[in-house]
Amino acid sequence: MNTCPLGSAALAGTTYGIDRDMTACALGFDMPSYNIIYSVADRDYATDAGYANSMVMMHLSRFCEELVLWASWEFKFIEISDSFSTGSSIMPQKKNPDIAELIRGKSARTFSDMNTLLVMLKSLPLAYNKDMQEDKEAVFDSFNTVKSCLSVFTSMLKETVFLKDNMRKAANKGFINATDCADYLVRKSMPFRDAYNITGKIVAYCIENNCVLENLPLEIFKDYSPLCDKDIYEQIDLNACVERRISYGGPSADSVLIQIEHVRRAVNG
Repeated sequence: MNTCPLGSAALAGTTYGIDRDMTACALGFDMPSYNIIYSVADRDYATDAGYANSMVMMHLSRFCEELVLWASWEFKFIEISDSFSTGSSIMPQKKNPDIAELIRGKSARTFSDMNTLLVMLKSLPLAYNKDMQEDKEAVFDSFNTVKSCLSVFTSMLKETVFLKDNMRKAANKGFINATDCADYLVRKSMPFRDAYNITGKIVAYCIENNCVLENLPLEIFKDYSPLCDKDIYEQIDLNACVERRISYGGPSADSVLIQIEHVRRAVNG
């Protein structure tokens, strides 16, 4: 994208002895555009920018979808600040995550800007055509939408309260440590297929008896496999389950801190 079209003139360059390398360098470009006719016809930089903005908005939209779900009464993982939500028009107890929903909706606008550029270009012959003036509105709207959404999203996130106790209770009920239970048996020399089958039966017992793996008496574990011992509780502790995910990019605390530092360096250059 960082090529300079200056000197292309209206279509096929000029007969004057200009130095396109000099002007490209003076303006901070990597180089002059390599083909003059394509320089005039080119809008790849606009579609590339539209794609980049669309990707930003796609990720923001997915993040906001998480926040909308997490703020619902059924999840109740977060509390969004009153500054970024409103009351329901009919239900006095309800608080609507308006900003998250609006950002989610704004993503469609950015995708439409991208589509506008592609549809505008798809049937044009090379060099300049007046149709191309339509690129301005789509590009400017795309950037303006992303800028405003990023700004309000970061402000909303700073004031969002995460209800950790509710998250912990949900994690307990979800049996997300069942894999660790199976891995425990594998480390005791049981084939994974058998460990998988036994753990499934243990989870089924917990569901039937309204309990979780962490609270299951040791004798019940032993009923399903004599390999189980009291050290199993260390392996299925939820904190330990997270912290053992030490592979690069994983969810352990040390790994997440590395990821944060990587992003911080990338943003700050």
